[in-house]
Amino acid sequence: MQKLQPYDKRFYKKTVAIALPVALQALLNNFLNVIDTVMIGSLGEASLAAVGLANKVFFVLSLVLFGVAGGSTILTAQFWGKKDLKNVRRVLGLSLCIGVGAALIFTVAGVFAPNSVMRIFTPEQGTITLGTSYLTIVAISYPFQAISQCYTYFYRAVNRVAFTVVITGCAIGINAAINYTLIYGKLGFPQLGLRGAAIGTLVARLFECIAILTYVYVTKSAGAAKLRELFAFDRAFVRKFFKIALPVIFNESIWGIGVTMYALVYGRMGVLPMAAITATQVVEEMFIAAFAGLSSATGVVLGNEMGANRLEDARRHAHVLLRANIVFSLFLALALFTLRKAIISIFDLPAETFAAAATCLLIFSLYLPFKTNNYIIIVGILRSGGDTRYALFLDFSGVWAIGVPMAVLGGLILKQPVYVVYAMVMSEEIYKTVLGLFRYRKRKWLRNIVG
Repeated sequence: MQKLQPYDKRFYKKTVAIALPVALQALLNNFLNVIDTVMIGSLGEASLAAVGLANKVFFVLSLVLFGVAGGSTILTAQFWGKKDLKNVRRVLGLSLCIGVGAALIFTVAGVFAPNSVMRIFTPEQGTITLGTSYLTIVAISYPFQAISQCYTYFYRAVNRVAFTVVITGCAIGINAAINYTLIYGKLGFPQLGLRGAAIGTLVARLFECIAILTYVYVTKSAGAAKLRELFAFDRAFVRKFFKIALPVIFNESIWGIGVTMYALVYGRMGVLPMAAITATQVVEEMFIAAFAGLSSATGVVLGNEMGANRLEDARRHAHVLLRANIVFSLFLALALFTLRKAIISIFDLPAETFAAAATCLLIFSLYLPFKTNNYIIIVGILRSGGDTRYALFLDFSGVWAIGVPMAVLGGLILKQPVYVVYAMVMSEEIYKTVLGLFRYRKRKWLRNIVG
């Protein structure tokens, strides 16, 4: 093994300083999802399934936003490594334009055509009615979430993430408190059920957006740009942005549509499979959240190094981060395998649904090392050097050549149980791991893209 140089101590310190807050923020967000799922699950399987399907609308939007913010992070990290504040702020401005614009489209659909949106996912009228009552309110929060996400990813790229974690924690506390009072009608408030959960989400996202903007401009930090600084981009800059960011945006959007197809299949398998998979995916996201920090840190650290022309440092550090991911993922996979029944029991599911969800978690524990490896390679390593087209190929082919056909075959043609369909769908992770490692070793991602 190659001996690490003394300056690698700074690499470890920087990686941990980014990874831990990002992981904590992701865990906090997913912890709120657990609380929401437990509260909503107490209203019945139909309510749980309805919210799970209604939230697929935001899931698709969140992937578009992740594509915009992820593509922006690539350029921001490299410009920051080059100490080019002017272009860093222009990247932020362009990402805000695209992100908020996309969010408004989803808001209009969710507020003015909620029934049509819900019918995409399920033919069951009861589920549609419940989901509509939730979606019409929560969709108003989408533009606020877009602004928050653009700023959050911007500050990850410039290595300042702690304040966003604190704000997210406060927003989650507000959300949980409002959910409790309005879902169940506590402390003299009306009992609103699913509408109460939607109001809690709306208020929390509005608070988060205002708090982030207030902090940024009061402290006059890197993102505290004047409007003319944010939007002072010309055609050449926009072309450069989209050359890097468009494959990421397209990647996340197409991948998100593919994953939404899974939900469409599960929704047509019935309320029980949809409730089981909703609970499973909440737990799945909790475990994956731990790796969100490592993949974000990977992208930022490597991007900073390549932007400063320290390519050999980036190569060695990518190898270190990949090995760290293998050890960490195997540890968490073993923990999930051992504790899966205890974890799923918090959702208070009927016996048959509980058994299906527990089996899905067993399957997920087996695929976890492959899935997290793909996070690090695709989101962290390939994108950090602008190798976004190959990252797009991996996700696109994995979902549409393997995942979606497997879901349709298992769920709609062979009529298999939900855990069998889930296992068939997850097989795409092995395919992406093999091709992803092959691309990583070719080192085509190892380049300075900002000059």
